[in-house]
Amino acid sequence: MTTLSERTTATDLDVLRSVEQRVLWLSTAIVDHANRVRPNASGLKVGGHQASSASITSIMTALYFEHLRPEDRVSVKPHASPVLHAIEYLLGQLDADALTTLRSFGGLQSYPSRTKDPVPADYSTGSVGIGATAPIWGALSRRYVGGHFAEQPLGRQYSLVGDAELDEGAVWEAICDPMVTALGEIVWIVDFNRQSLDRVVPVLAADRMRALFTAAGWQVITAKYGAALEALFRRPGGEALRDRIDTMTNAEYQRLLRHTPDRLRSLLPGDGPDASRISSLVSDLDDEELVTALRSLGGHDHAALRAAFAEIDDSRPTVIIAYTVKGHGLPTAGHPQNHSALLSGPQFEELAERSGMSASQPWQRFTPGSAEELLCRSAAARLLRSPVAPTEPPAVPADLGRTPSGTATTQSALGRTLLDLNRVAPEAGARVVTVSPDVSSSTNLGGWVNKVGVWSTSENVDWFADDAETILHWRERPTGRHIELGIAETNLVGLLGELGATWNRWGQPLLPIGVLYDPFVSRALEPWSFGLYAGGQSILVGTPSGVTLAPEGGAHQSITTPSIGIEQPGCTTWEPAFALDTEWCLLAALGALGKPDGTSAYLRLSTRPVDQTLAAVPSDPAARERRRRQVVAGGYPLRRNASADVTIVTMGALVTEALAAADRLTALGVTADVVCLTSPDLVFRAVQARRGRSDAPTWILDTLFPATPLVTVLDGHPHTLAFLAGVTGRGAVHLGVSAFGQSGDLDSVYRHHGIDTDSIVSAALDVTARP
Repeated sequence: MTTLSERTTATDLDVLRSVEQRVLWLSTAIVDHANRVRPNASGLKVGGHQASSASITSIMTALYFEHLRPEDRVSVKPHASPVLHAIEYLLGQLDADALTTLRSFGGLQSYPSRTKDPVPADYSTGSVGIGATAPIWGALSRRYVGGHFAEQPLGRQYSLVGDAELDEGAVWEAICDPMVTALGEIVWIVDFNRQSLDRVVPVLAADRMRALFTAAGWQVITAKYGAALEALFRRPGGEALRDRIDTMTNAEYQRLLRHTPDRLRSLLPGDGPDASRISSLVSDLDDEELVTALRSLGGHDHAALRAAFAEIDDSRPTVIIAYTVKGHGLPTAGHPQNHSALLSGPQFEELAERSGMSASQPWQRFTPGSAEELLCRSAAARLLRSPVAPTEPPAVPADLGRTPSGTATTQSALGRTLLDLNRVAPEAGARVVTVSPDVSSSTNLGGWVNKVGVWSTSENVDWFADDAETILHWRERPTGRHIELGIAETNLVGLLGELGATWNRWGQPLLPIGVLYDPFVSRALEPWSFGLYAGGQSILVGTPSGVTLAPEGGAHQSITTPSIGIEQPGCTTWEPAFALDTEWCLLAALGALGKPDGTSAYLRLSTRPVDQTLAAVPSDPAARERRRRQVVAGGYPLRRNASADVTIVTMGALVTEALAAADRLTALGVTADVVCLTSPDLVFRAVQARRGRSDAPTWILDTLFPATPLVTVLDGHPHTLAFLAGVTGRGAVHLGVSAFGQSGDLDSVYRHHGIDTDSIVSAALDVTARP
């Protein structure tokens, strides 16, 4: 038996084409089986993307069977998941039974997934633009881990993206970040098929795309035409044909793909001055030559792709713009509505015959000993990765021993806690990495940044080091532990997700904390959620928050973020009222990161100074630990009476108004308990558990809520705490913010939204039916 290396290189392109045809068949059959073979009692469309898969089959075959190395990682465009699974099957990573499970419960996922597919994808994709940019943040994370803990092999980070995905603004935010130009391991391959979901893209965008990437410092490589067209261009009239194809619209080109050869001979020359020369050229071609030549684009030509890969310059990011036809190799090729189209039965049978396969037995592998089987076996051996040995994250202390006094803000407590952690538990502190989008100083990370430095791929001169008036020292070096990005929240949380995945991807856990203005949590939510879905564990800190940021006006006042925190899967949300509460919650959140059963966290902090003595922190060690457990579990009674008439439940910055209202109610003969809620998220889970809907602990409910009516109040939407009405069943009034804010002093803004002390007193009198 001959080995692959003993075969001539003159035939290996034919072998690649043969493997490509099998990948095309398998990916098409996977979608066909899910929709036309597998029983579907509901009658709902299962879906899948045969045409989108077909357009990138050549590129993925070239990448996986010729160029990819075990240290490389690949983000596969969402609609090409059947191609990825077909390749996994040919590499021996999947059994045939798995190919019948696309989009079935527990089976192959609709889009590549790191956490849910039987063969974990390198990157989860599916949310437009996020999977494309993930390898950029993966590259930064790998460099950070390698510089601080354990050196990692510097493999390439590939993104396989459709050209329509480049319409997503998050893509360009990532491409243009100044830090990205130093990442030579980044390689994007654009499946340039010039179609979106509904239509043929009307504008010739390749020149603009090349200019944008070039301006961002990227190397741009174009694989436009394949061997058949290039051969035609070298014949008499060929340059005229090249000009004709170069200048025709996308729609005209795609329409030509759908014509018969005779009609194509008539239309291809056009009506320009060179029409006769083009007509003479194409009239000499037989039908198959003509049809094949028109479809001969660089993204489907293995020689052109090989040449493009050979050009990659690893000193800067690279983009390969590979021209393709959506649906290449299928009867639906080039049709403007082929995005979700399924081949009919006869069309599928015809593809089976052309592929040398059987529609009734679609999962055949290559014959053992054949050149194709040897190539698959060789690729599988080449791509075999050594298992990642996980490192246990260091223990994070539960309490750093300080008791804040005077007035302080929860936002300032963030930076103070990080500095104390670095001192008290240096092993844990060393794993902390902070990220912000140009708001380090305004979110109180200045002291931390001064202490640990700013991370950079190289050491840069701090030209203000000798300036006595400079408070924030910007020391950029590879040992720094704060990463500063441009003003783009999607970049922040994209990096946060990848930093939070290093425990699984590289075996080195990090404790990543991203800090941004709380109103912009909504802007960052989708990519952060997708990072959580992909297994990235991190802490997102939103600060400052709420209408408490009164002078900033409505544009900077967050309303719905407390509810968002409750609803976010894989995440625990806290909104502490005091500095010590912030420390305890942050430490608990850090302790949950970087391990298989880990969880993420969202902390909503405030810039409002609060008298820390109002927290009444117990001095007895046992009582202090009891308070800490309550804080971390969701809340604690701040004021408790033997027989209260009403319970005021508050969180965050409004603790001052709640306590003041309780004092005034006492003067009116109404006894009020005050509960300081730190996590409506955990309390809601406890309520669900009490009803048998989850397995969360429920003890905190008995600690917090006596059988009294409730008044809930927070600097956020009132429905955040509305679920508490069912805990006691004694009636409740919910105060909060349900309208856009405006500038003003704090008292005026609170009064305008009905969350001031007067409003709390009035609500308590109403709910207790007092005159």
